[in-house]
Amino acid sequence: MLTKRDLLRSAAAIAAGAAIVKPSLLMAQSYPDIVEAKDIAEEGLIYGLPLVMNYAIMYEYAVDRNSGQFKAPFNQIKNEPNVYTYKDTAIVTPNSDTPYSFVWLDLRAEPVVLSVPAIDPKRYYSVMLCDGNTYNYGYIGTRATGSDAGDYMVVGPDWEGDTPAGIKQVFRSSTQFSLAGYRTQLFGPDDLDNVKKVQAGYKVQMLSAFLKQTPPAAAPTIDFPKIDKELAKTNFFDYLDFALQFAPAQGNEKEIRAKLARLGIGLGKSFDFKDLPLEHKLEIGLGMKEGQRKVDEAVDNAGKAINGWRVSGLAGDSAHYNGDWLKRAVAAQAGIYGNDPEEATYPFTRVDSQGQTLDGSKHNYILTFPSGQLPPVNSFWSVTMYDGKSQLLIKNPIDRYLINSPMLPGMKKNEDGSLTLYIQKDNPGADKEANWLPAPNDTIYLVMRLYWPKTEAPSILPAGEGTWQPPAVVAQ
Repeated sequence: MLTKRDLLRSAAAIAAGAAIVKPSLLMAQSYPDIVEAKDIAEEGLIYGLPLVMNYAIMYEYAVDRNSGQFKAPFNQIKNEPNVYTYKDTAIVTPNSDTPYSFVWLDLRAEPVVLSVPAIDPKRYYSVMLCDGNTYNYGYIGTRATGSDAGDYMVVGPDWEGDTPAGIKQVFRSSTQFSLAGYRTQLFGPDDLDNVKKVQAGYKVQMLSAFLKQTPPAAAPTIDFPKIDKELAKTNFFDYLDFALQFAPAQGNEKEIRAKLARLGIGLGKSFDFKDLPLEHKLEIGLGMKEGQRKVDEAVDNAGKAINGWRVSGLAGDSAHYNGDWLKRAVAAQAGIYGNDPEEATYPFTRVDSQGQTLDGSKHNYILTFPSGQLPPVNSFWSVTMYDGKSQLLIKNPIDRYLINSPMLPGMKKNEDGSLTLYIQKDNPGADKEANWLPAPNDTIYLVMRLYWPKTEAPSILPAGEGTWQPPAVVAQ
């Protein structure tokens, strides 16, 4: 009796036979049958999703000057002079606590030196180093290195050399292109000029400039393929093939890289989806769809459910993922460039205390922190409002996108010392406005951020298992 797999193999043989008069590079590579191709496509989608997402953002921010989101060329810093608002749409669930600075690093020719000024210890800041694999491979900042001035060197995967005098620490990226994402705390609207002064002290220079030496030969010019959200879907493996040439395989990647190579992806094979036989195209498409379904499902179930909130520690370095490509894909899709939980932990919710979808068109809500039970942090915390569908900040009459701990002196506490936030689309009145978090006239997505969470009890760490738990959102 023929199994479905036998039938599919037969179909593949027929398809291959029809093309045998014109041997191709793909056939010469012992191209997998369509069942195996489907399985590889599923695994490849899960493995490659963070790399392709990262490439798409890098292209918008550092390559395409006409993207509308362009920041600066490689190895040049761009300081954002304001926090994000509803007008910022490139990245979903952006924070509105800390003005960002960005520098995309091209580490092919030589290392880059990142210099930071001395910063008031009361002002939280961090420089998150995230490579093309979306591994957070290092931190500079209040928690990780303190508030003193310092020079730090970032090197590519193949760099060999001595650490120059004056360099406090060396960070190694697993890919030749990498992102340094800076977050600088803003205490309030009247604090913006102080943040700009801090940002002006962030310095980026090539190692040769830092050492006042003649620079090495420039790296070859790259023809970066254009990408957008639609192209990323239809030409996914073309972009993964491109990105992999800048990401030397690590030990735990050998198996998946070998499988992808059988599809012609990686190792300079110049994958081209349109060259595939029709049957393979269909099966690869089905494999990609199944891979995406698994990622979507895992995102929905990430972490632990606590009082309606999902609490998880998704992001981390290569050791944190340990070859778990689904875990890495979930972290990227849930919020690419998220912090390690020790740097910031992000409880999020879409439901109230009864498990019903949060909807500003149907209910007003309250979120009450009992006396002495505010989020336990070494730096600060916030609760940010997003549109439930787009996960973007919402336009509102008082231009308030979040409530955070620096706002506490201006807020009203209850007689028992507890703090209640009013989450609703309409102004709750003058006596409650200080505690009002404006909501959309539609579904709601709430994200709590705990920057540099405390490790001693009460603590949210380990994420989802800690002794402190976020209180439920209650419908009125």
